Amino acid sequence: MQKVVLGKTGLEVNKNGFGALPVQRVTKKEAVYLLQKAFYHGINYFDTARMYTDSEEKMGAAFAHTRERIVISTKTGANNAEGFWRDLEESLRNLQTDYIDIYQFHNPSFCPKPGDGSGLYEAMLQAKEQGKIRHIGITNHRYRVAEEAAESGLYETVQFPFSYLSGGTEMRIVDMCKEKNIGFIAMKALSGGLITDSALAYAYLSGFGHVEPIWGIQRETELDEFLSYQECPPAMTEERKEKIGKEREELAGDFCRGCGYCMPCPVGIEINNCARMSLLLRRAPKEGYLSEEWQKKMKKVEECLHCGKCKEKCPYGLDTPALLGKNYEDYKSFL
Repeated sequence: MQKVVLGKTGLEVNKNGFGALPVQRVTKKEAVYLLQKAFYHGINYFDTARMYTDSEEKMGAAFAHTRERIVISTKTGANNAEGFWRDLEESLRNLQTDYIDIYQFHNPSFCPKPGDGSGLYEAMLQAKEQGKIRHIGITNHRYRVAEEAAESGLYETVQFPFSYLSGGTEMRIVDMCKEKNIGFIAMKALSGGLITDSALAYAYLSGFGHVEPIWGIQRETELDEFLSYQECPPAMTEERKEKIGKEREELAGDFCRGCGYCMPCPVGIEINNCARMSLLLRRAPKEGYLSEEWQKKMKKVEECLHCGKCKEKCPYGLDTPALLGKNYEDYKSFL
């Protein structure tokens, strides 16, 4: 069973990390079953966030009696010290614990540092001194912020998108974290659903001994896939290398990663899926995306105000309104 040491934290975790964002979409009973099954089959790292509605609460119900045997990371989206403490105390209550292994700033638009006026990093240090958190981390979708965090020496972990579709920008962050002994946590390891071959994704990330992928898991079948790779790790064959090359070529250029930071839309467009519908139609069974429900969702694109709010918030600098338009025209050709 492959293990990863999260940099200077010294925390040793299973190569399979459990991303608990999706468990907010299932019942508490189903979530607890999934989380406990993962634990009893060797997964010991679980990542959640205050922003993920009841995900923390479900995790707390699952692990109240096995807390010392797992590593938990959660996140705060607070922009000031008051919000930080409110989030932290609520997370501790929900998780039914008195400490959090890795507490992360959740995709801030800047890199929190001592003396920046926000009071956020100072609150982190105080929480660590109090024993309420053990390690300080940050998550981001912006290369500039992730790079600054890695260079600052202030963070023990950096969580950033990374998969076999990633380019040189992402790879520089991965390499920087290795050089500086910072734990690198790979989010979007399936590129927001664009990667449909989980064995290929696992094989690729297995080549980075210091990288800890977190897989968003909602169904038992998904969990079983990743558990099977612990006993029979998929190898990086020449055939798989060729497939990666073809998929990188197909997805070259600008495409929506589905992170959702552009939302909510003023007119209710489901941007994170509508702006990448062309790819979804070609990389997954298309029948589901041609349903009456999805036709209504795509038709909402006609109501786009071109206000530019989604474009301003896109951490990848995409022209989101233009992507919506292109994807909608392509979608209509399938009907």
